[in-house]
Amino acid sequence: MLPVLSLPLDEEWQIDSLALRREIDWLLELGCDGVVIGMVSEILRLDLAERERFAELVVSEVGGRGATVIAVSAESTPGATRLATHAARIGATAVMANAPITSLADPASLESHFVAIAEASGALPVVVQDASGYVGRPLSMRLMLRLLDEFGPDKAQFKPEAIPLGPRVSELIETSGGRARVFEGSGGLALVESARRGAVGTMPGSDVAWAIVAMWRALRAGDLVRADEVGAGVAALLSHVSALDRYIAVEKHLLVEQGVFTSARRFGPGMAGLDPITKEETVRLMQRLQRIVGRTDQWKPAADVEGVHR
Repeated sequence: MLPVLSLPLDEEWQIDSLALRREIDWLLELGCDGVVIGMVSEILRLDLAERERFAELVVSEVGGRGATVIAVSAESTPGATRLATHAARIGATAVMANAPITSLADPASLESHFVAIAEASGALPVVVQDASGYVGRPLSMRLMLRLLDEFGPDKAQFKPEAIPLGPRVSELIETSGGRARVFEGSGGLALVESARRGAVGTMPGSDVAWAIVAMWRALRAGDLVRADEVGAGVAALLSHVSALDRYIAVEKHLLVEQGVFTSARRFGPGMAGLDPITKEETVRLMQRLQRIVGRTDQWKPAADVEGVHR
């Protein structure tokens, strides 16, 4: 259970380190096994130095209490290898990388890109992310299997998000002879199905991590009825998510409502902010999900601050 962090921003549009600490502490107290810097962390709108600073803060704040998976995706191989080397140097647990999204790289070039990341990350595992559910093109099964053959299942792990997600998870696991270690990455929408197909974990958003923890525990206990019940509530809430920008906006709004963040600021340019009805609906559906999960602790909403795009 490794949620992807949302990036808190202060009034100067810098990383809000106090809010980041609250988010990390909150997630670990919920029973998560660690945290991830990923696509939903707005890494596409940070430069390399800012991303290194973000990674340093996360590794420091986690302080060995759980795993730290650092996204090292970049549009160039030198950029990605720089981030991978840095992640290894600061003591991250693993790195994660998707293919460059502005390049129609040929298969050989793309394979060389991932090999370079694997080599630069030293002993750290590399989670190969197919982020095509949000951006870019799907990775070929051939490429993922070649990386698995070259580096082995401990080093090369996978987060497939291409459509159709379930069959792709099964194909990767089955064609690898059960060697591929796969993480679900649809925010929990496909967690029940992915777990049944052999996924070893999940990387959802952070806003309703308490619900995904409940789903994961139910699945580990073999309680499909309970997992389906919680999953239906998650699906209703995520019906308001249609694209990466929208996911970020909803997530930050709900983190503000739960008192984890004090601001819903997000980098621009992006989609328009949430309208009043969407804000009300996401909170109503979150409260419904809390009742389904049986979450009884009271959260204190922080001030509702509308994000202003930089």
